[in-house]
Parts: sequence; C-alpha cells; structure tokens
Amino acid sequence: MSMNFAAAGSAAPTSADTAAPARSPGYRAYLASLRRDTWIVQGWQLGLVALFFALWEIGPRMGWITPMLTSYPSAIAGTLMKMTSDGSLVLHTWVTLKEILVGFAGGMALGTLLAVALWWSPMVYRIADPFIVVLNALPKIALVPIFYIWLGDMASIYAMAIAVSLFVTVLMLFTGFQAIDPDKVRLVRLFGASQVQVLTKIVLPGSVPTMISTLKVNVGLALVGVIVGEFQAAKAGLGYLITYGSQIFQMNLVMTSIFVLAVISTLLFALIQSVEATVLRRYGSGPSGT
Repeated sequence: MSMNFAAAGSAAPTSADTAAPARSPGYRAYLASLRRDTWIVQGWQLGLVALFFALWEIGPRMGWITPMLTSYPSAIAGTLMKMTSDGSLVLHTWVTLKEILVGFAGGMALGTLLAVALWWSPMVYRIADPFIVVLNALPKIALVPIFYIWLGDMASIYAMAIAVSLFVTVLMLFTGFQAIDPDKVRLVRLFGASQVQVLTKIVLPGSVPTMISTLKVNVGLALVGVIVGEFQAAKAGLGYLITYGSQIFQMNLVMTSIFVLAVISTLLFALIQSVEATVLRRYGSGPSGT
C-alpha cells in the first residue's frame, strides 16, 4: 500500500495541473478593447493616407491645382517604372544610400568616441563644452560650400552627413553616460575596477537605450546631410535628381526622388527598431542584462 502512495506521490503532474489559469471575462473584454482600439487607429491611419493620395490624384486632373507644380501619384508611378526599367533609379538610389550609410556610421562612431572622451576626463568636458554647444547650434548648411572647396564633390557629401549628426550624437550620448547611477559606479570602484572596466561594464551597457535613441535620430540627420550635400556638389544621387528636376520643371522626377527617400528612411528606421527590440531584450533592464 505504501508503495502505491509513493508511486502516486512521485507521479508527474498532468497537463490539467500545469495548465494556465483561465482568463476572467473582464480581462478578455479588456484585451478585446485593446485590439479594437488598435484596429481603429490603424484604420484611420490607412484611411487618411488613402484620402491624401486620392485628393492628390484628383486635384490636378480636375484643375484644382496645377499639375506642373505638384505632379500626381499615377504620373509618379509611371516615372518610377520608367527609371526602374532603364536602371537610372537603381544607380541614383545606390549612390544616395551609400552616402547615408557612410555618414550615419561615421557620425555615430566619431560621436561615440568624443562622448567617451568627455566622460573620461571632466577637465576635457569643461574645456570643450562651450565649443560643442556653439558648433551644434551652427547652421550646418553654411558648411556646404566650405566642405566643397576643401574636400571636393564626393568627400564633401560624406563630411556634411557626418557634421550634421556629430554634435547631436555627442550631446545625447554624453548626457546618457552622465545619467548612469553614480552609486553603481562608486560600488565597482570600491571593488577596484579601473576606468576602462567602469566604462565597459557599467556605463556603456547602461547607456544602450540612449544609444538606440541616438541611432534613430541619426538616421534622419544623416539623410538630411547627404541630400543637402548632394544639392551642392553631386553628379548622381536622389538629391541631384531633385535639383535637376526642379531646374527643368519636371516635378514627376522631383516627387519620385522624394518618394524613394521616404522609402529609404522608413526601411532604415524599421531596421533600427528591429535592432532595438533585439538589443533591449538583453540590456533593457540594466548593465547586467537581467
């Protein structure tokens, strides 16, 4: 008899024992309301986009607005297909995308190094702070002709993309470094951690959310810097197409280039969001990743 009790006591729990508790009617209603609100928001968003494009298509055709000044979606689609078939769209898009990626990576890397240097030495920060503030406030478009004279046509575009995002990167990252809990820093120093260990084990892992936010900002800034640089110096690229199309009053070309830029910025932002979801699962709760 005792053996039967032992066997019963050692038996594995059944699926009924391990099943999740049933959701209450109130909780199910709450989840349903959340899904309904999400569908309503997405429906309004899609509806507004559809209404915008419908009015944009109908307006020029009905004579409400001048087609030469605004073009319209069907004409842009035709230009898009024509440029895709002859290969010119791929060429100009690749030129701009390459410049955006180089400017984005360069601004982020250089900005991170400068932010680390400012955190590493408070004296350096005190010396450099007013210069960084002034350079950040300086209208970067004023640097375009200077870069063009100093660096030439191609290098000036890369320099412009980096210059636009550099100081924002420095300020955002340094602010994130300074926001790290000082008690954690004092604790690891108490256990004999070096400056490098504090940086790599506490400051950088704890600043991952700030770095992700900086990446999101830098995508737009790098794109702006590249297009501004292409307006001045490029012989190819989407910025060049916008300038060329406006000079010959080909708004189809201008609007097609703007549409492609919107697609590029959307894809890059979506890529960073996917990186954010992956990285924050590990670092979102703190330096230890727990």
